[in-house]
Amino acid sequence: MTAAPPLSTAHVAQRTLARPRAGGTAAWLVLAAIVAVGVWAVADLKINVATFVDSADNAVDFAGRMFPLDFPPVGELLELCGKTLAIVVSATLLSVLISVPLAILAAVNTTPHRAVRAGARTLIVLARAVPDVVLAIVFFRIFGLGAMTGVLAMGLHSVGMVGKMYADAVEQIDEGARSAVRAGGAGTFQELVTGVLPQVLPAFVATALHRLDINLRVSVVLGFVGVDGLGYAIATAFQQLDYPRGMALALVVLLLCVAVELLSGAIRRALLRGQDTRKTVAIPVQRGNQVSPGWTFRRARQVAYALVTVLVIAASAWGADLDPAQFFGALGNLGQTAGLFWPPETAGILGQLLDDLWVTVQIALGATVLGAVLAVPIGSLAARNVAPAAWVARTFRMILVLIRGIPELVLAIVFVVITGLGAVAGTLALAVGAIGLLGKLVADSLEEVDSGVEQAIRATGAGRWQVFFTGTLPQAAPAFVAHVLYQLDTNIRSATLLGIVGAGGIGFDLLSASRVIEFGVVTTVLLLVFVTVLLVELLSVWLRHVVR
Repeated sequence: MTAAPPLSTAHVAQRTLARPRAGGTAAWLVLAAIVAVGVWAVADLKINVATFVDSADNAVDFAGRMFPLDFPPVGELLELCGKTLAIVVSATLLSVLISVPLAILAAVNTTPHRAVRAGARTLIVLARAVPDVVLAIVFFRIFGLGAMTGVLAMGLHSVGMVGKMYADAVEQIDEGARSAVRAGGAGTFQELVTGVLPQVLPAFVATALHRLDINLRVSVVLGFVGVDGLGYAIATAFQQLDYPRGMALALVVLLLCVAVELLSGAIRRALLRGQDTRKTVAIPVQRGNQVSPGWTFRRARQVAYALVTVLVIAASAWGADLDPAQFFGALGNLGQTAGLFWPPETAGILGQLLDDLWVTVQIALGATVLGAVLAVPIGSLAARNVAPAAWVARTFRMILVLIRGIPELVLAIVFVVITGLGAVAGTLALAVGAIGLLGKLVADSLEEVDSGVEQAIRATGAGRWQVFFTGTLPQAAPAFVAHVLYQLDTNIRSATLLGIVGAGGIGFDLLSASRVIEFGVVTTVLLLVFVTVLLVELLSVWLRHVVR
């Protein structure tokens, strides 16, 4: 008879879960602390049912003063729309032109040296950390009122997002094609043009279209600091308390945003379909010593798209009325203008600036928590694999598109009128905006999970809710955490912008200092915002890296 093993050995169970890592535990504790502070911010700002009940009369009064909407004459309206779109397209094009070489230098597989890569990545982070409204205030001093200020402010700030996504796309290419080109004796430039560019072109175009969509909303904000177009017309109308005209123009912006969102989404989907490698490839045609692809419907369509794109860009550059002489002439006074912003000054209000900076952070945290709470159910119903029926998913997708189409600044103005000046208006405006973006990201994350896991759970007889909570949600959770952090990062910058219309925070100090020509205070506010955004950016990058 075999002796039984010692009791201590028999009861040692094999581990089925990995031991918690110190970094992971710390990251989840930090996330829990962020959520706790966000909940406290909502309570501290006194955003509750009583706030909405007390503001009901103001909402009714505002609605009475808003209707009937007063649209400008058709000719004037078309001119404003054309001007806005021209500025937005030009700014997006500028960001693409800067981002392409910057991404090549920042990508690990194409950079010539590690130090060059670090420098390029640093420039991208800096571009993202400085809010576009701050750039607009500085450029307004250099280039004055007009389109040039908006194109440069939006274009340079966009490099922070476009450059990062372009660099990520370059790092994800299949190196096989590039190695084959290199084996044929091609130089570095030929490698990039023939081995890298064809692979990343769809991602580049999709990113540019996404940024175009974002810049259209931002253009409304920049109108409040002197950038021409619909935003400037809206700012003028609200400053004159002409609510029917201001809200009519805001409705036009909403329709433009929805149209651009639907158009860019359709183009992105067409690009993704164009990447299907199962499609038939035309046999190359040899003419003498040259080999070129044959003309197919697909190639003709691509050429037609390219021609239309060139025409749109040329029309936008003409419509934005960009004057190279103005640009280079203003650069001659750059040193004198830059001297106005240095050294930083506090004008004896450093304590107030720090208090308002903290309010800005409170607004961002509170809006992120409120937005996330509402975005999860709405985004879940917008996901095709979660919604109870296809029409439900389509309906909630359209709701998210409409919410995203409303510029946050317009929401802030409406909430300022309803709830009064202060942080409550800014928090509610950003929370509504967060529902649109976070809801879309949640829906996308849920649709991208491995359907095999869902099918396996469903095969055991699990119901809809059991499949969702045990199969779908756990797979999408890391992506959801990353999206919430991205939203917090975005809200910190947006909270600064909303302050210029009285929605609380340090943005009001920024606008006041620029209007009374206290440029040293403007620099101080810029540095405070820059450091805050950079810290949040670094914290977000670390948390996303740990919890993914």
